[in-house]
Amino acid sequence: MNDAVPLIAEVIVALALAATGVSLIWMALAGRNGRLRRNPFVGIRTTLTLSSDTAWDVAHRSSASFTLTAGIGALACAALALVADSTGLLTTAAAVAAVWLLLWVAVGALIGIRAAKKVVADDPDAGITASHP
Repeated sequence: MNDAVPLIAEVIVALALAATGVSLIWMALAGRNGRLRRNPFVGIRTTLTLSSDTAWDVAHRSSASFTLTAGIGALACAALALVADSTGLLTTAAAVAAVWLLLWVAVGALIGIRAAKKVVADDPDAGITASHP
């Protein structure tokens, strides 16, 4: 039985993981630097975080290191996928990436939401504004 991985499978998995990793790294850095504005497409998009610029910024600054860790892990798994010499290794790279991403993004989102709740509770001026998308 030949367990060799077709090159196209390696490339597709690696590209998907690399694109995910680069996107998460960009989002983490933009969130950390306050350049990620409220929007309907990316970020921690809850009723609370979309309620004000303050809640949005606090959530993304608080979650940035977790999002960055998720992105770096996705890039590492992309590199592993490119050198996979068996379907088992390619499958492992994809599975590890999925668990890694879910874990770090979820933890980051929870921490970000918790920080946003705290800042909104502590500062009445950080409350709901009507300018969100």
